[in-house]
Amino acid sequence: MSIMNGNAFILGRLGRPAHPADAVLDTDAFNEIDDQYALAWLLKSAGKLNAQAVYAAPFSNRKAATPAEGMEKSFDEIARVATLCGRGGVPVCRGARAYLPEDGKTPVDSDAARDLVRRAMARGEDGPPLYVAAIAAATNVASALLIEPEIAKRIVVVWLGGHAVHWPEAWEFNMSQDMAAARVVFGSGVPLVHIPCMGAASGLITTGPEIQAHLSGKNALCDYLCEITIKEANPHNNHKTWSRVIWDAATIAWLLDDRFTAGALTPAPIPTRDGYAFDNTRHLIRSVYWLNRDAVFEAMFTALLSSES
Repeated sequence: MSIMNGNAFILGRLGRPAHPADAVLDTDAFNEIDDQYALAWLLKSAGKLNAQAVYAAPFSNRKAATPAEGMEKSFDEIARVATLCGRGGVPVCRGARAYLPEDGKTPVDSDAARDLVRRAMARGEDGPPLYVAAIAAATNVASALLIEPEIAKRIVVVWLGGHAVHWPEAWEFNMSQDMAAARVVFGSGVPLVHIPCMGAASGLITTGPEIQAHLSGKNALCDYLCEITIKEANPHNNHKTWSRVIWDAATIAWLLDDRFTAGALTPAPIPTRDGYAFDNTRHLIRSVYWLNRDAVFEAMFTALLSSES
């Protein structure tokens, strides 16, 4: 496929989805607390987004000594949040137990990668795509693209990771966990909506008083989100004022409403340890540069308070 023809196809896929849209979520849910908000918002948006499956992604840090441990803890956390949402029956798949090899050519096989391939290939090239909201290291998504490159014609990836191209560096957690996977996704030709962390999603900040005022005491899900947010954001209660960014919610915001985000088309940059490299002959992606913070939180809180799922 030529660049011109490829971009014509991609441009047809980078607009807001028609609702209801089918979506899967790839998440390292035990890593931070913003994943839980994104997951709950997706599961509480059944009128617009049909959650087809949730994939547990690998991560490693102080909460998990290895990528495999991080994936397993995320698998359990996904099930916990889904149950609190009244969606305990949503399919949950274990993802990769290791990151991609540095050459970016060998997939890491997993139930999640295989499930994504199966769901994507069951769709026609000309029909509505499957939307892949990805809020973790891109290992599972990249592996699926390497296992079956044809899925690039049947999915749209909305990935939160790295920083904005004008930021001094791109070395953010999701990207740094698996740089090889990020490079695969950015170079695959898949229709991609890139939501940078610093310089875009970093605007999705909330505070303890706001969380408590809107969510505390409303239902079991909201109480759980309050608890984990306050515990993580102010673990020793030694700050009178504090805030917490809920940037993973940006992926669901993009899928739901034009009012929530603004972005621009740009040739796909090449992720590097120091930032990005640029080649104007590469295919186009949509890069988000702004989020309507107040509208996003109002819509998300309303969904979390809803008894519907």
